[in-house]
Amino acid sequence: MAKSDTSSARQYGDFVTQKRIAFFTGNYDLVPDGVARTLGRLVSHLKDTGSDAIVVAPTRGAPSSEHRGTLLSVPSIPAPGRSEYRISLGLPRSVRGSLASFRPTLFHIATPDFLGSRALRLAQRCGIPVVASYHTHFCSYLKYYRLEEFEGFLWKYLRRFYRQCRHVYVASQSMAAVLQTHEINRGLRLWERGVDTSLFNPRRRSLAWRRSLGISEVDPLLTFVGRAVWEKGLAVFAEVVRALENQGIPHRSLVVGDGPALAALRERLSNTVFTGFLDGPMLARAYASSDVLLFPSDTETFGNVTLEAMASGVPTICADATGSSSLVVHEVTGFLAPPAEVPYFADYSTRLITDWQLRRRMGEAARRQALRYDWNTALARIVSYYDEILNPRIDSAQLATPPLCDAAGPAG
Repeated sequence: MAKSDTSSARQYGDFVTQKRIAFFTGNYDLVPDGVARTLGRLVSHLKDTGSDAIVVAPTRGAPSSEHRGTLLSVPSIPAPGRSEYRISLGLPRSVRGSLASFRPTLFHIATPDFLGSRALRLAQRCGIPVVASYHTHFCSYLKYYRLEEFEGFLWKYLRRFYRQCRHVYVASQSMAAVLQTHEINRGLRLWERGVDTSLFNPRRRSLAWRRSLGISEVDPLLTFVGRAVWEKGLAVFAEVVRALENQGIPHRSLVVGDGPALAALRERLSNTVFTGFLDGPMLARAYASSDVLLFPSDTETFGNVTLEAMASGVPTICADATGSSSLVVHEVTGFLAPPAEVPYFADYSTRLITDWQLRRRMGEAARRQALRYDWNTALARIVSYYDEILNPRIDSAQLATPPLCDAAGPAG
């Protein structure tokens, strides 16, 4: 589609009879992280409710999990130091042709990477409205890779990127506040996540499973769940466990998850039980069979792990940072500690480990809090945000969908 044709695309956007959403993300089936799971749920919801979706993302061999919707693979290379993820190299002509055939009414960009920037430019050329969701707090990762000097540059890039989007969907009020501090405030919309409270449920607690791991019924179990990467607060977790051991406080520790830092963490924590990656009912059993979740990550935008533990009736000790601070009610459902401050995390862990009544009271409060987060409500909300853009008014006129653009044109 040439520049002179963009007005027809915008006009069509006013009379959308079926939402056709094109997603652009750095991860859809590479790693089963929070981004991939959330987008997978959204794609399924769209298709179940009469809309359609297509996903553009890098791939690598067999997918890490099942997914719905058409997935268009783009060229990519392994991410340095994190080969489980991949860096997209742009939008090739074949993918642009498939997008043109799909005839999207909206672009939803989930990652502000090179693929996201190419998608943004393509949408602008073709008159397609663009929204974005802020899944990953990239600036908070820099200190874990000794790249703090690039923080100013990264915020400048993010401001420029998100100011070109009609909406920016953010998962928590605490994350929205940080974005606003850095002048990313155009079109901000709150899009909280949900949790499956039937799956993540205190009734899944299993003493037999604990015993199979060599953990007795009476030993308080301190658990970490998540990707085994340092930016999830693994160093803090390890130091807290060692502090408890040095103080002779009876407990056991458990790590659920996999990732590049796992081997190093095993070396630090010789008495800790490691299950590897768990999913579905097995993950739910691990949560419910724990007594305390220690999740020191200060890089979250929401905190799916925290919410899943809360739904399982487990009190949580989290960093008082974006994401978790919007979920945990301090001294009611758990504790919020200053990020990276091991003495606070250790003190809160000691209080919960040594007081079963406090654990029970906070766990019950956590479960009640988690019941407020429903996936159907969360998914319906983002569809309503799409409608703000696609259907600002309803008219009886029916227009034919124009092509996205000339698939043979330049990628931009």
